[in-house]
Amino acid sequence: MFLKDYIVDVYNGVASLLKGMRKTGYYFTHSKEIITEQYPDNRATLKLADRFKGEVVMPHDENNEHTCTGCTACELACPNGTIKIITKFDITPEGKKKKAIDAFIYRLEMCTLCNLCVAACPSDAIIMAPNFEHSVFDRSKLTKILNKPGSKIKEGIE
Repeated sequence: MFLKDYIVDVYNGVASLLKGMRKTGYYFTHSKEIITEQYPDNRATLKLADRFKGEVVMPHDENNEHTCTGCTACELACPNGTIKIITKFDITPEGKKKKAIDAFIYRLEMCTLCNLCVAACPSDAIIMAPNFEHSVFDRSKLTKILNKPGSKIKEGIE
């Protein structure tokens, strides 16, 4: 029984090898079919998959408003402490204190791109953007403040 299984495994391995070599030989002899992406020369035509996750971003509208309430659900969901939210209290025109974010700190160098923070956000304030070129010489450039200066929460978001 053992010898039979061994021979079957060797046969399947050789068959798989020949199948791969046949595919390689085809593309070697039919060189007009280009299947390799010539990055970075193809940046204008580069197509990324819809599910591609490159980094966390916080979208702002034309009035510099976002939907982040400062609930820290994304910070709690992050498995390695990539996100840090610093909150403050603003005074509303009615004189009430309202929680707002002072800084949404995102450390890209620690991010595993797991998407848990985006899934945990109850107000859909953060998304995964298809940015993937993150090479820098200074690691401090990978720490980003996601809320823009002077931004505020949209009206009606609690």
